[in-house]
Amino acid sequence: MAILEILLFPPLINVLLTLLGLALWSHWRLLGGLLVVLGLGGLLILATPMASHALRQGLEAPALIGPSQLREAQVIVILGGGRDFDAPEFGWGDAPANASWRRLAYGAHLHRQTGLPILVSGGRGHDEHSAEASLMAAALREVFEVPVRWMEGRSGDTAENARFSAEMLGASGIDRVALVSQAWHLPRAQAAFERSGLGVTPAPTEFASPPPDGLDAWLPRVYHLHQSTRALHEWLGRAELALREQLLRRGE
Repeated sequence: MAILEILLFPPLINVLLTLLGLALWSHWRLLGGLLVVLGLGGLLILATPMASHALRQGLEAPALIGPSQLREAQVIVILGGGRDFDAPEFGWGDAPANASWRRLAYGAHLHRQTGLPILVSGGRGHDEHSAEASLMAAALREVFEVPVRWMEGRSGDTAENARFSAEMLGASGIDRVALVSQAWHLPRAQAAFERSGLGVTPAPTEFASPPPDGLDAWLPRVYHLHQSTRALHEWLGRAELALREQLLRRGE
């Protein structure tokens, strides 16, 4: 999956298409030119606000109307969204990445509204000294002044977030959670948690902002290329999930 993402996602796929087009230019000018246009043109289009908004909007779960929708939830589960390495400002070593901060802020907000306990979920991607869950717990305690009841620090992806969190909560007799993640990521995360036996109330955050009016909607920016790439990552994850479910049904 990781190698496939690197090969299929910008900017590497665009660089490869452009280089291949240039290599073919002298012998197959039409094909070479088409590949160059696809490589460079695709990169520019994906970097526009219009493209990044369109890709993300089709992924997003609807926002909570209010805390009354969390009546059935027994715990707030906040999923990790990555880490910044060697971040000096907090004194923790690593620190939660921007995506995690957004989830933590919304999870803390929901905790204050409902009083529900919190579980944070995130493990070690490589050889990090601490699990992502411990960084998230430190942020909740020291920055948001919110307690953390459970830390799930073994998981390496969304499916493991769900499986290990379900095991931890099941030991406490909990089977219904409010699940916090980015709006574009939450539908796939919700499906993973439900497959692990938990009932889920989705609590999405960080929705796609509408593109600006006029020409600005089509001006490429690095930020929007990043947002488009994240959306493509999620679309690929959903396609992989759908394929696995189809293969499982055929095997039954």
